[in-house]
Amino acid sequence: MKLIIVESPTKAKIIQNFLGNKDFDVVSSGGHIRDLPQKKLGVDIEKNFQPTYVILPKAKKTVSLLKNKIKNSESIILATDEDREGESIAWHILQSINIKPQKPHRRIVFHEITKQAIEKALKNPRDIDMNLVNAQQARRILDRLFGYKLSPLLWKKISKGLSAGRVQSVAVRLICEREKEIENFIPQEYWTIIANLCKIEDAKSKNKNNEFEALLIKKNKKIIPKLGIKTKKEAYKILKDLEGAIYKVEKIEKKEIKRNPLPPFITSTLQQTAYNKFKWSAKYTMKIAQQLYETGYITYHRSDSLNLSNSALEMAKNFIIKNFGKNYYQFRKYKTKSKTAQEAHEAIRPTFAENSPEKLKNKLEKNQFKLYDLIWRRFIASQASQAIFASQIINISAKNYTFQATGQTLKFDGFLKFYPIQYKENTLPLLQKDEILKLKKLTPAQHFTKPPSRYTEATLIKMLEKYGIGRPSTYAPIISTIQERNYVEKDENKKLQPTEIGILTNNLLVENFPNIINVDFTKKIEDKLDDVASGKIEWQKVVGDFYFPFEKILLQKEKDLPPKSNLWQETKEICPKCKAPLVLKYGRFGKFYACLNWPKCKYTKDFKETLDLPCPKCKNGKIIKRKTKKGKIFYGCSNWPKCDFSSWKKPK
Repeated sequence: MKLIIVESPTKAKIIQNFLGNKDFDVVSSGGHIRDLPQKKLGVDIEKNFQPTYVILPKAKKTVSLLKNKIKNSESIILATDEDREGESIAWHILQSINIKPQKPHRRIVFHEITKQAIEKALKNPRDIDMNLVNAQQARRILDRLFGYKLSPLLWKKISKGLSAGRVQSVAVRLICEREKEIENFIPQEYWTIIANLCKIEDAKSKNKNNEFEALLIKKNKKIIPKLGIKTKKEAYKILKDLEGAIYKVEKIEKKEIKRNPLPPFITSTLQQTAYNKFKWSAKYTMKIAQQLYETGYITYHRSDSLNLSNSALEMAKNFIIKNFGKNYYQFRKYKTKSKTAQEAHEAIRPTFAENSPEKLKNKLEKNQFKLYDLIWRRFIASQASQAIFASQIINISAKNYTFQATGQTLKFDGFLKFYPIQYKENTLPLLQKDEILKLKKLTPAQHFTKPPSRYTEATLIKMLEKYGIGRPSTYAPIISTIQERNYVEKDENKKLQPTEIGILTNNLLVENFPNIINVDFTKKIEDKLDDVASGKIEWQKVVGDFYFPFEKILLQKEKDLPPKSNLWQETKEICPKCKAPLVLKYGRFGKFYACLNWPKCKYTKDFKETLDLPCPKCKNGKIIKRKTKKGKIFYGCSNWPKCDFSSWKKPK
């Protein structure tokens, strides 16, 4: 009997069903079974960063079970996920169960949990790739050294309970910098002018469908830039100039516009699209994707490669031609832009094209179906023909000004049949060159430039990917961690904004460690970890190059930075226990009141942010900003529990 070890019970059950019970015993490790100790550094800096790993409390029973299973097994097959994390788990399993050298053990990988993929993997076993293990080990040790060494500085200089993260702190910096941009933004006024026109024969008709709009784009044949008309005075001068103008068709341009489909999903684009369509967090998207992967419906959900296997391409081709005809099929190979993407891996796709969403609707839970439907449609659309639009651009002259009307109609849906995207159809009347038109209305409109938006989870992931911060397996944990640590919260529109403690912590880190808490440095570390994974560099060198300069700066900052008492804010409130003044301090969850005599007097009181808004229900109380246990913001009445008003949205 051969023992196959995977991470999850669901994965184990499916693979066992494929292989039967005669020759294989498939068991689950339950994920990670070893890690660095929780209450110690666990890294010997003097001995070239040698780590000390301990078996996790939750995994002790699993390790005992695996040891007993091994006694009755002829060999061990490690079938954990195919990325660095999976390679690391496989290595830790071997280290934990202390198998004898003579006990055969091999590693297999597969991109999808199907019978065919498992059987193929069993025919092509390999050894554990220590380069991948070391890349993951280096990441873990870097993160431990960074957090374990830097967090105590935050305790001394701001408040106990705070923590720093090598990658998370950079994500918080991005959010804080965006908040500064928004605060410092000065809106600029600009105007546009729209002409409502129609054919002469339709001039007397009251049917609005006969009218079309044209935007003022040129003056004296020169393009008017977006902010070109700056004031109401300028706009109305143009209206004055256009009095009595004849509106004449100057140019008609007709052409076909072909639109290509989007490539199949990778982890980042799946997380972004699921947020935009369903408002799902990255963490929740990955949870549902993992369920679909482990039950064999989609390929591995942590991927940064756009590659599709030949069998997948053939599968999509056959499905499209069989069900929709040859005119809906177009072969495409996508190339991944990222230099670090592993092209041997595949994009996220359904395991079988024939498993259309309609066939699986009754087999999947509601949200599993929604995500599967998205993945299936995107994959099929990636091999579908272009959508074709008939486009029309009409330039209309009026004195020395030019207006432009644009029209667009769909001629052939192509990939849109499978993966609809937003587009606007606008039909223009049949016009001839030099035709005179009737002006129905000339409308000036005032606009103001808008500040950049706060990041959503989707747009933050896009930025992390753009700057090369993190990898597919880390996007969701990064975003979850910065919220759990209360450095970032979601506003009423589910956009990410820094908390007061987040801004304070970010300012301290950026001002004192500018060369470390920045996107370029973090990307360089990621690139070096990729070099470790490909065997180009030793992991200890990567850790050492980071740690020794970091330690030197850290020791200096511990001496230079003022104590946290400098941040305390005096208040007029008095301690009810010892009558000393209360001061506002910072804690992990924001501000709180504490006695000035602390630690002699340990009196504390919650700080509630009171808004200058009356309660819309009782009219007597004030609105207070509160948080749920999960950190979600809501608004309540200061007279609670007498008044039970509460709202997720900020009252106006």
